[in-house]
Amino acid sequence: MTDRVYPSAKPTTNGTRNGTATTPAAASGAASTGTPSFPATKAQLYGAARPAYRPQPKRHRYRRSCCCSCCLWVTITLIILILLVAIAGGILYVLYRPHRPSFSVSSLKIQTLNLTSSQTLVTNINLNVITRNPNKELVFYYDPITVTVTSGDNDDVNVGAGSFPSFRHGTKNTTELKASIKGNGQELDDASASKVKSQLKSKSGLPLKIKLETKVKVKMGAVKSPKVRIRVTCEGIKATAPAGKKASLASTSNAKCKVDWRIKIWKFTF
Repeated sequence: MTDRVYPSAKPTTNGTRNGTATTPAAASGAASTGTPSFPATKAQLYGAARPAYRPQPKRHRYRRSCCCSCCLWVTITLIILILLVAIAGGILYVLYRPHRPSFSVSSLKIQTLNLTSSQTLVTNINLNVITRNPNKELVFYYDPITVTVTSGDNDDVNVGAGSFPSFRHGTKNTTELKASIKGNGQELDDASASKVKSQLKSKSGLPLKIKLETKVKVKMGAVKSPKVRIRVTCEGIKATAPAGKKASLASTSNAKCKVDWRIKIWKFTF
């Protein structure tokens, strides 16, 4: 038997090579360079079409400088306003020498002060308060004054409430205010009721605290100020229950009243 010999590649016919058609130009180009030609890749096409990078100007620096300058001017304006207010206050103080009005409890007569069987506190008190205006140039205009009488360590026992009418307080003037204090029928818990009973029977008596709250306007010459809240707190008062139908007088010899101006700025009260 004779061995069969197979060719290693098929012959090229009609301009084809290995089943792929080739043009004469491509064939001549490949023949002249000796290397095959390939189409351009996507990366090469993208790089050719991509524009050159140009950095954009930074605008945030300009905005930041504008914010800083605005904050600086606002701060300077506030400082100037504070200085002007301080200077005006100093001038007014030198001209008028203002002083706070003073308050004192002249008498506190207790008509009724007892506990019922249902532990309800029943009160009927006549309160007299004296207020003095020590200023020569200032006149005070008071709104109606609310009066609250409490007892206990945390003012948890509401003894009664009342009010003083509005009035004008002239220069170097002393005015006496009178009010009737009535209880609101508060029911006390067992601990508070027991404590109130023992204090009413004791010689020292039941300690009372009186609070006065209102708004006041100040007149300086031809200038009137806006209304300002004022609170007066009086402590050191000892009350005893009346014996029978005769009213008893509370001890006010050690009573002291403190005057606080309640100035409100935005949400804060000073």
